[in-house]
Amino acid sequence: MAETDGLLYIRFLKENDQDALRIIFEKYRNGVTLFLLGIVQNEDDAEELMMDTFALLASRTLHYKVKDDASFKTWLYAIAKNQARSFLRKKRNHITDPDEDIETIKADDSSLPDSILIENERNAMLYKALSNIDETYRQVLYLMYFEEMKPEQISRIIKKSTKQTYNLTTRGRAALRKEMERMGYSWVI
Repeated sequence: MAETDGLLYIRFLKENDQDALRIIFEKYRNGVTLFLLGIVQNEDDAEELMMDTFALLASRTLHYKVKDDASFKTWLYAIAKNQARSFLRKKRNHITDPDEDIETIKADDSSLPDSILIENERNAMLYKALSNIDETYRQVLYLMYFEEMKPEQISRIIKKSTKQTYNLTTRGRAALRKEMERMGYSWVI
């Protein structure tokens, strides 16, 4: 049986197993960075906050307890969100450039199957549209579409009830649909 991410982190804490922390880092760094980018709207800041999040894990100041109703992933994303909120509070006067393009990772390898290339293109289009909607909707939809989290998990991260999360999802989808149509895309989700 494969070891869960929570148990890997506990193994890191108890046995100083650096490989366990490395596995967690490799698995989550890109997703956490994109999640943070959706909040702070700056790629360098998002990468720095991702590193800060994992530095907190490595510092051993945070302790994860295995629970049936909360996954390690949910716990990790809540930590990342708290890092972003703290960062934004410190930079209240931070102004983002709305014309600044978000770099999207494009597949260089022409040997990739068409289905992967189409999915990458779809994800890039979705992410671009998400960057233009309300931050709360953006967070909820990012976690749902890109991290494949359920509303119950998302509600723990954003500190809202499950019902509120469902409502945000519904309103967020409507805002995303409107934004995609404004950008000239048809609704594909």
